[in-house]
Amino acid sequence: MTYGRENIDLPEDRGCLQWVLGVPLALIYLPAAYICFLLLSAEPISPLDHRMREDARTMGGLALCISFAGLLLSLLPVYRRTMNRWWYAVPLALGAIAYIRAATL
Repeated sequence: MTYGRENIDLPEDRGCLQWVLGVPLALIYLPAAYICFLLLSAEPISPLDHRMREDARTMGGLALCISFAGLLLSLLPVYRRTMNRWWYAVPLALGAIAYIRAATL
């Protein structure tokens, strides 16, 4: 007598697992979102304010690194099976905002 393989990814179990896996991603993306907010609200005092521009580039690089770490975490197999596709959009959007703002400031 052969038994069919049971599916371990039951739809009713995905809801709780999505919350459990979504919390670390949200905790990673919160600092990146805050840094992006600071970058968007920062304005140089004068055209010769090089220190502020360097700080903005550093913060932009930090936000890019944090977003990349979140993207790598969401590429793990357990996240790919469980989480929705829109979780890939968050690090891409935060990284794009950080890069563009640090480059244009």
